Amino acid sequence: MEQVIFKDLGIIGYKEAWDYQEKLLQENIRGKSAAAAVARNKLLHQQEAKEDGESIVTIPSVSHYFLLCEHPPVYTLGKSGHESNVLLSQEEMDNRGIAYYHTNRGGDITFHGPGQIVGYPILDLEKYYTDIGKYLRNLEEVIILALSHYNITGQRSPGETGVWIDPFVKGRERKICAMGVRCSRWVTMHGFALNVNTDLSYFNHIIPCGIADKQVTSIAKELGYEPDIEEVKTLVQHCFEKVFESRLVSG
Repeated sequence: MEQVIFKDLGIIGYKEAWDYQEKLLQENIRGKSAAAAVARNKLLHQQEAKEDGESIVTIPSVSHYFLLCEHPPVYTLGKSGHESNVLLSQEEMDNRGIAYYHTNRGGDITFHGPGQIVGYPILDLEKYYTDIGKYLRNLEEVIILALSHYNITGQRSPGETGVWIDPFVKGRERKICAMGVRCSRWVTMHGFALNVNTDLSYFNHIIPCGIADKQVTSIAKELGYEPDIEEVKTLVQHCFEKVFESRLVSG
């Protein structure tokens, strides 16, 4: 069972959280490179240590992280996204107090804001499985399990990453959780955005995820009342531990 350092970053600017993720990812990549170098010479070092009476060389460890947070209003465009899916000008976004970033994650345009739980797993998938498709399906499963606590049936929509409600009912398809990730040397960053008590009117000014004919929803909209966001965060943590067969520890 892998140990994952959990941090609740609270309400944090998108760029600040992005920079922090990049820092953790690069630290892990450097750690993996160092570990590989040590592993290549491990037998030689161990032999020398035995002969000289020194301590055995240990391989540097890589740390997994699971970050949860909320962001002030911001639109983010993935590296495969299209500017045409942003329906506001930069001036209009500035006037409305909405930040805008081109990111290095997958996916198209989405919105982050208060009342939305954003999850950023920084995991070394070589400790789990080297399969990005499986990783995305497992992220979806975390959210599907959390939603089931509220008797909301989250589902997958073929060919469309994320978690949906009624994805097979024409005209009623609605996305409740968007996803977009980056992976470098099998270390992940970015992640998911689960609408809990989110002001969904922000989605009216973009074509969410580049999908024009489907709606966006939230837990609050589905239930008819606003759940405690801290309760939802706790559920997401428990579901993450179950799906990824990991143990979260406060960091």
